[in-house]
Amino acid sequence: MRKKTITILSYITIIGWVIAYFNYKKKNKSSLIKFHLEQSLGLGILSIITNLVIILIELFFNYPISLAIVLNNMLLFILWIAGITSALYGVRLPLPIIGSLFEDKFRFIE
Repeated sequence: MRKKTITILSYITIIGWVIAYFNYKKKNKSSLIKFHLEQSLGLGILSIITNLVIILIELFFNYPISLAIVLNNMLLFILWIAGITSALYGVRLPLPIIGSLFEDKFRFIE
């Protein structure tokens, strides 16, 4: 696979990320692929954590905050589109606001 294909694939579901990761490990050791693997994994983890926190607040405090879930997921979708766009153009552009948090944090991606 080409580098661009692998970087875009890393943003598309967990299965796409796993395929991109193993392709990176086997043949394509590129700093661009590593960067996008880190960004997409960080975005996925952040989306799970934020949605769980919002749902737990809703359950424990019996406070309907479905608007918060919708707004959270809209923001995550925008960040996801930004990641795919930077992967499409083949640049190392961190995700807005949160991208710098994930740079060089996942040591198993080497």
